[in-house]
Amino acid sequence: MDQTSDWIFVRPDLPPVLTPDQAARTVSVWLLPKFSMLALFCLLEPLRVANRFGRALFAWELLSSDGQPVTASNGVTLDVDHATGQLPRGEMLAVVSSYEAEVTVARQQLAWLRHAAAHGKVICGLETAAFIMARAGVLAGHRVALHWESVPAFREEFPELEISTARYVFDGMRLTGSGGTTSLDMVLDWMERMHGAPLSAAVARLLVHQRQPAQTGSNPQGQGDNQPPALTKALAIMEATIESPLTVEEIGRRVGKSARQLGRLFREHTKTSPHRRYLEIRLDHAQRILAESRRSVTQVAIATGFNHLAHFSRAYKARFGETPKTTRWRGYHAGSE
Repeated sequence: MDQTSDWIFVRPDLPPVLTPDQAARTVSVWLLPKFSMLALFCLLEPLRVANRFGRALFAWELLSSDGQPVTASNGVTLDVDHATGQLPRGEMLAVVSSYEAEVTVARQQLAWLRHAAAHGKVICGLETAAFIMARAGVLAGHRVALHWESVPAFREEFPELEISTARYVFDGMRLTGSGGTTSLDMVLDWMERMHGAPLSAAVARLLVHQRQPAQTGSNPQGQGDNQPPALTKALAIMEATIESPLTVEEIGRRVGKSARQLGRLFREHTKTSPHRRYLEIRLDHAQRILAESRRSVTQVAIATGFNHLAHFSRAYKARFGETPKTTRWRGYHAGSE
C-alpha cells in the first residue's frame, strides 16, 4: 500500500484518462443493457480523478456481451472496447446492471464470469449484478450487498446466500454494492485499500463528496423518521412476517397497543388502516419477486402469505393494474427480442 504524501498535490498536466498499457491497475467493466449510468459514473470518476495526483494509477475498459454499444436505463448509448469472452485485462471485473439484469445473459457469459473468477479476478457487482454473479456460482460462501428493492427476489431465489444490510460489502475476492451513489464510496474504499487513505481522501475532496461508511443503515421507505416507536415497530413486524401474516390484534400485542389504538396510529401517520398497509407491503414484496426472480406466480403467492391464488390475483391487480402473470412475463421476457 502506497501512503505517499504526494497525493495531496493535484497535477493537472497528467492526462487523467489512461489506457490499460499506461496504468498500474485496470478495471474491466461489463455493461448490461439498461445498466445504471449513475452507478457507472460513480465507479469511473474516482479512478479518473485519482490519476491527477501525479501517478498513472487507473485505467478501465468497457465490455458488452456482443461487443456492440450498450444503452443505459436513461437512454444514453455507450460504445465499448470489446466483447466478453476473452479474459478481462483488469484485475477487477465490475458487472454493472440495473433493470432486467438476467434477460440478456446467456450460459456462455456465466461461464466466462466463472472463468474470470477462477483466474483470480476480483468480481464486483453493482445493483442487480448480484443476481448474475449468484447464477454463475461465484458468490457461494460470500456475503452480498443489494439494493433494497432487490432483496425479496434475491432471497427467494438464493436462500442459501447471506444478504448483508451494509451498503457495500468486501468479502475476499468479491465485492457487491447496492448501486447508485454507494458505488462512489465503494470505489473510494477500494482505492484506500490499494493506495492508502491520503489518496482516497484527496479524491473525495476534489469530487466534493462526504464519504459514508459501508455499514451506514438505510431507511429507504422513509419509515421511522418522525413517527411513534410503536408504529415503527409494527411496520417492522409486518415486513418480517410477510410469508406468515399475523392478525392486527397480535401485532398490537407485540408493540403494546390494542388493535383500536394501532388503527388510530396507522390512520394518523400512514393515512390507511393496519390491515390495508400490511396487504400493500405483501403485494409490493410480491411484485419485486415476480419482476426480478424466476419464481412462479403460485410460489410468489405462497411466499407472501396468500393461501388462495384467486385472492392473490385480485388483490394484486387492484394494486398494480395488471395480473401477477403479466408482471412475471414482462420481467422474464423484456429485452429478449
